Amino acid sequence: MSNRFILFIALFLAPLASINATITDQELNSVTFEDSPRAREIIHPDWFKLSFLDLRNDLREALASGKKGIALYFGQKNCAYCKALMEVNFKKPTLVKYVRENFDIIPLDIWGNRTVTMISGEQIKENELAIFENTNFTPSLIFFNQEGQISFKMRGYFKPYRFQAMLKYIAEDYYKIESFRRYLDRAAPPGKFDEEDLNEYEQFAVAPQVMDRRAASSNKPLAVFFEEKKCHACDVLHSEPMYDNKAQTFLKGFELRQLDVRSNTPILTPDGFRISARQWAEKLDIHYAPTIVIFDETGQEVMRVDSVVKLYRLRGILNYIVSKGYKHYRSYQRWRRYSEAER
Repeated sequence: MSNRFILFIALFLAPLASINATITDQELNSVTFEDSPRAREIIHPDWFKLSFLDLRNDLREALASGKKGIALYFGQKNCAYCKALMEVNFKKPTLVKYVRENFDIIPLDIWGNRTVTMISGEQIKENELAIFENTNFTPSLIFFNQEGQISFKMRGYFKPYRFQAMLKYIAEDYYKIESFRRYLDRAAPPGKFDEEDLNEYEQFAVAPQVMDRRAASSNKPLAVFFEEKKCHACDVLHSEPMYDNKAQTFLKGFELRQLDVRSNTPILTPDGFRISARQWAEKLDIHYAPTIVIFDETGQEVMRVDSVVKLYRLRGILNYIVSKGYKHYRSYQRWRRYSEAER
């Protein structure tokens, strides 16, 4: 093996090793909070940018100061997940230092009425922009690179390890050459745990995994749970949230499927492709376990949950789909605010 090749591998893997060295798995798994609907004080860091919301100027100023781009932060009052981002992630000095060195973060309110001038010069209200960018879950972050193009969208809360990995993935331009999932796999390659199995749930349909909905619509929406073995977040989902009485009632309104993102189990997708579970996960760019991808009765994807989800958010998502809220409201957040459906 040549010295040049060894040097290339070392340089390629060095940024990934630094992720592991900065925030440990213990820190990742120790982040706890509850998401019940109640009043919460959410204070933005004083280093968030005070912007006139002309993103063209914001990007120019960020690049002039040596940064890699800008990020739009979408939040709202009383959001438990926003509070976790502010009080957990943004309380870690090394993480904050990396954010501030590489990005200016511009805060927006998903219910706000201020005018935002986009990179293209188009003007749009911040609440309309939130709908356009499909920020169903707060907090959401949308990153823009040096050319003003979107480099990554984070919808929902990422715990510190994944959050920092995401920042490095964007700032060091890995998003240009590989998916976030492949990047994470190189940072912490998945182990082989033949003796382990996925979490069981009695409502999951058993094999064969045939989900084809082309010929005839189903009478239920389809929820596919992409999980993996030795997955702490999957264990958490299968504890309180999925065994809550209300959540179980809503889950009965779905056809439920569970797939191992690392397996070669043959499946037939809703749009008729014969493919393995692993290949489908890669095609859908599943980078978080558990991810829940929800399809309507005709096999069209209507929602995806690929970030931390706790009891009340899970209840709301399931009810939003079962009650057909997605057909009558322009976003999940508008359904939550304006519908009278039971949560």
